Amino acid sequence: MNIQPFHISIPQAELADLNERLQRTRWPSSMDDVGWAMGMDQAFLRALTDYWLHEFDWRRMESSLNALPQFSAKTEAGTLYFLHFRSDVSRALPIVLTHGWPGHFAELRVLGEMLARPERFAGSPTEAFEVIIPSLPGYPFSSPPTRTGTNVFTIADQWIRLMTALGYSRFLAHGGDIGAGVTTALGLHHPDRLLGIHLNYIPGSYQPHLGDSDELAADERDYLEQRAAWVDAEGGYSHLQSTKPDVLAASLNDSPVGLAAWIVDKFRSWSDCGGEVLGRFSYDELLTTVSLYWFTRSMPSAIRLYWEGRKCPMRFRAGERVAVPVAVAHFPKEIPIPPRRYVERGYNVVRWTEMKSGGHFAALEEPEKLAEDIRSFALSFR
Repeated sequence: MNIQPFHISIPQAELADLNERLQRTRWPSSMDDVGWAMGMDQAFLRALTDYWLHEFDWRRMESSLNALPQFSAKTEAGTLYFLHFRSDVSRALPIVLTHGWPGHFAELRVLGEMLARPERFAGSPTEAFEVIIPSLPGYPFSSPPTRTGTNVFTIADQWIRLMTALGYSRFLAHGGDIGAGVTTALGLHHPDRLLGIHLNYIPGSYQPHLGDSDELAADERDYLEQRAAWVDAEGGYSHLQSTKPDVLAASLNDSPVGLAAWIVDKFRSWSDCGGEVLGRFSYDELLTTVSLYWFTRSMPSAIRLYWEGRKCPMRFRAGERVAVPVAVAHFPKEIPIPPRRYVERGYNVVRWTEMKSGGHFAALEEPEKLAEDIRSFALSFR
């Protein structure tokens, strides 16, 4: 595996093209007093677009990202982009952090810094980690798959090869959203390489093996009903991305405002923002996410991972179980996740933390709390 330093440099022509497209936006019709009820508040979207045009400074964001320790690994499957925060502390624990959709590697940058340099964030140097944050295949700066078959299990295999190339024989893993699926796959298929896994989400397709005599408890049945209600109200994006992603791909790859609407709706709906997305995320944070997808043209390949996930869901077979120690940090405004009882049917849960605030984008919303929980879980492995 050939690993080289990486530098982000978006051509000026790309910025000019984006500016022109934003100026020429063909706005849809709107209805009075609808707000976010139909999925996107047009007044907010127009304000965001105006900020994108006149105030957002991509070059400043690019410079900030280039200050991170970033690398590119050439593999048989293509190019894999990753951040690698090295610790100054000897024998720091290695940990791989995996993002989800519509997140990206930079969503985890603050968490990575907190884990690698705990002394700068009210932590102890003895709690330091060596932190690796890969960009999922087909996500910003990682090559898009050219053939079908890339799923959380094959991505876990790629993570193993990357960690081996970096010299880490055993390590911890953390993930949320799709990253929780990759992290679960690591625990299932590579237990000899894992010290333990930490999750702030349980894969949406997770289903433990249930024998003929197994009965679900009341809280488990309640969860399945809540999950079904959530899918009915919020799951349209997932169904489309899981069944016909390439119908959507052309639009998201051609319209920056359309891309922003598709992404920002999720940041509002899935976070602990009380319906006010700017209460949790700044324009700059939102537009950094949208811009990374836009400039790398990676949204089409990113959403195809949902199609792959539908072909290869997280269904546990008889006797299959994540045997390595598992910690779960549950944030209250997260997409519905199963109760501990249901999770323990397939995971060796040794720690379960109920957080007081935060939602799906925990590494952005509550990085301090998430870092603290990971550090506490890791104490037994030091």
